[in-house]
Amino acid sequence: MTAVALDAARAALAGREAWLVGGAVRDRLLGRSTDDVDVALEGDPRGPARTIARATGGAAFRLSDAFGAWRVAGPGQAWHVDLVPLREGDILADLAARDFTINAMAEPLAGGDVLDPHGGQADLEARRVRMVSDAALADDPLRTLRAVRLVVELGLELEPLTGASVAAHAAEIARVAPERVFAELKRVVTAERAVEGLRLMDRVSVLAAVLPELRALRGVDQNEFHHADVFDHTLEVLEAVASLERDPAAVGLEHAAAVADLLAEPLADDLTRGGAMRFAALLHDAAKPATRGVRPDGRVTFIGHDAAGADLTRTVLRRLRSSQRLVEYVAALTRHHLRLGFLVHERPLDRRAVWQYLRATAPYSADVTVFTVADRLATRGRNAEGAIAAHVELAGDVLGHAFEAPPSEPLVRGDELARELGIDAGPRLGELLAQLEEDRYAGAVATREDALRRARELVQERRI
Repeated sequence: MTAVALDAARAALAGREAWLVGGAVRDRLLGRSTDDVDVALEGDPRGPARTIARATGGAAFRLSDAFGAWRVAGPGQAWHVDLVPLREGDILADLAARDFTINAMAEPLAGGDVLDPHGGQADLEARRVRMVSDAALADDPLRTLRAVRLVVELGLELEPLTGASVAAHAAEIARVAPERVFAELKRVVTAERAVEGLRLMDRVSVLAAVLPELRALRGVDQNEFHHADVFDHTLEVLEAVASLERDPAAVGLEHAAAVADLLAEPLADDLTRGGAMRFAALLHDAAKPATRGVRPDGRVTFIGHDAAGADLTRTVLRRLRSSQRLVEYVAALTRHHLRLGFLVHERPLDRRAVWQYLRATAPYSADVTVFTVADRLATRGRNAEGAIAAHVELAGDVLGHAFEAPPSEPLVRGDELARELGIDAGPRLGELLAQLEEDRYAGAVATREDALRRARELVQERRI
């Protein structure tokens, strides 16, 4: 939050009762910076919101018809101020209706002492999340998930009675708009203490309400190459993704700087590729319960869980109202998370094998490759040490190819090829073009004449 925006808010609300409330007060007491400020004020916030927007070069818009709130977003979305009418026109009534004591403090916008009728400062000092009242979670069941988010984001603990209330009201989150649920879930999954957050969600029944597909993995045993059941393996993959975001070089992965840049790149739904990959970690094995089998020799199998998991991933993320781009990204990583492992025993890969892998996993070849490393790091059963080393080595080799810039132009265009060979556009032409791309990558053709000669050979030999 910039001083300019605060000064503009004070000027716009001069002479009117107005309070800084919620997270802005909490974060200041914690010594944390914030770019998200809530102001509770007497009367209609529309005019002040527009005044603040004009003064700061921001944009003002209605945030919620239900509560009459307005938001001012700063230039480039660098900060925002939410202006909300005081409940019942009274700050004490407003604070009493809030979720947790650490969010139920207020400061006069014009300056003054903290108003803390519910003991929020004491709870901050005790490092605990405590509900304001018994009605807090029933009034808005999303607060059951928000409690977990506050724990993991702020490094707090869940007060026992509040934890019991969270568990009692967790199932009611089903009546909350999916978009609101997803917004809170993203913050848990992308937090530094994400694994702790997921385990807490499980203990207080929120996981079963929000991601029952993940909760269903508990107790699903695997084969001797795994050291954990599917649930614990999944959370270890999540931790491995987080570790790769922090320092991909720490596991000996080549092209670490490029991997770090890749994972930090924005993707969709306010998530980086690394954040989106965390959702792949949570869902990549979600179809294992449905595909679990046992061979006559007693070995456990999950045949087809990659393809079935991709379909299940789409169902889950669409239920949460995520963007189509995120759906397809997570589904692609899930669908292909076994592919590189199948190639470990074929090392060193020739360029044709590399091309086939890149083509199958496009446009997320680098992402898929990095994700397979996270999955492999979390698979520590029999022969794990050697298998992990071999996989990381192969992933480094493949990443070198994945990060290469592809040729800007084909050696021969599809219309030219159709004309030269006298064939129609269609699947056959597509197969020819794909084979020529592979041949070019493998070094078998290098010029337009080479490509035409190779295409004629393929047609004459009826190989395509």
